[in-house]
Amino acid sequence: MEELYRTIEDTIKNSGCPFPANGEEIYNEICDEIENREPGAYVFFSKKTDDTFFEYRLQIFEDNFNLSSIDIHIADKNYHVDFD
Repeated sequence: MEELYRTIEDTIKNSGCPFPANGEEIYNEICDEIENREPGAYVFFSKKTDDTFFEYRLQIFEDNFNLSSIDIHIADKNYHVDFD
C-alpha cells in the first residue's frame, strides 16, 4: 500500500500543485466516500481548507475502484492530476 500512497503523492507533486498531499489520507477518504455505493462513475468534492478543495473523478466496480483524476482548486488556481 505504501507504494500506492507514494504514487498518489508523487503524481500530485509532479502536477505542480503546492498543496501537501498525503496519499494515505486521500486513499482512505475515497474508500470512506465510496463505501456502500453502487458501481458506476462518480465525482465528489472534499474541502481541505477555506480556499482549497479536491474534486475526485472515479469509477467504482464491484470489488475495487479506479481513480481517474483529481482537480485541486486552490483559491483562484486549479491543478489537474490525471491518474489514467
